[in-house]
Amino acid sequence: MARKKITERIDAITGIDGNRRIAAPPCPKSVKIELTARCNFKCSFCATADKLRAKGDMDWDFYLKLLKELRQSGVEEVGMFYLGESFLLPWLPDAIKAAKDAGIAYVFITTNGSLAKPEMVKACMEAGLDSLKFSLNYADGEQFSDIARVKASIYRDIIDNVKSTAAIRDAGGPDGRPYDCGIYASYIKYDGEQGMRMKAIVAEVEPLLDQVYSLPLYSQADLVSVAENDKGWTISGGNPGRADNMRDPVPCWSLFTEARVTYDGFLSACCFDHDGRFRMGDLKSEPFMQAWTSEKFQDLRRAHLSGDVRETVCSACVSYG
Repeated sequence: MARKKITERIDAITGIDGNRRIAAPPCPKSVKIELTARCNFKCSFCATADKLRAKGDMDWDFYLKLLKELRQSGVEEVGMFYLGESFLLPWLPDAIKAAKDAGIAYVFITTNGSLAKPEMVKACMEAGLDSLKFSLNYADGEQFSDIARVKASIYRDIIDNVKSTAAIRDAGGPDGRPYDCGIYASYIKYDGEQGMRMKAIVAEVEPLLDQVYSLPLYSQADLVSVAENDKGWTISGGNPGRADNMRDPVPCWSLFTEARVTYDGFLSACCFDHDGRFRMGDLKSEPFMQAWTSEKFQDLRRAHLSGDVRETVCSACVSYG
């Protein structure tokens, strides 16, 4: 199969086109939907483990209503994740099928890989999944256990799941054709040595995947910076995208090009809204586009466009840029 480059899609989202550099930009092309806020890892670089908000799963009826509204507004791509691990949900394939049935052209997932078992992955591909990316943020079992704070033996399970995912994709469905689903992996460059540490595992899985790429370490809205600084890790402000094409923290692309909906129905301005600080609207009671262009959201975007976010909710996060 011809390899599909995911980095082109990433760069298209993290770059802010001129027509979007306004306080009330057009409908975003892409939206991430948090089907669940729960996660089975407790990674030290992620504030999910800090339990800064209640965790739950999205209501199915609300999800179906949201899909319809997003498509009617002009959304073309939907991520089946945000801050949780969506493979915890037995109904994940149903969620993918519902999105495709609603007319969403491109459905994608990022997973920690531990629960991406063959039967579930195959069901997701049968449902129409277009992209599956593994967050392969650990060079070996020892580093995995230290950072993810779960059993080291799970690490090889993840690698096995990566390999079986590629095999399932290439074997294809009943018609004998491979599933049209890109398979990718990313890893975080915690420090200047992580790339070298990752060489062995990348060499093991890269021939099976469409692409492997690296990410900088994010401050996660300044929620994990102190702990990670103590380890000597290099932290980037905002969300600068991927390591080989990093964006400036201000203006932050996440306010202009991609939306995020939490499991309990809030529109968030931030990729790392672990505590609800960045809520811009309640989609249980107001339309998506009304929240996307709300005065609160417009004020935050104006500050980013001015280059001065010191008096905003983003001030601590971007200070690392």
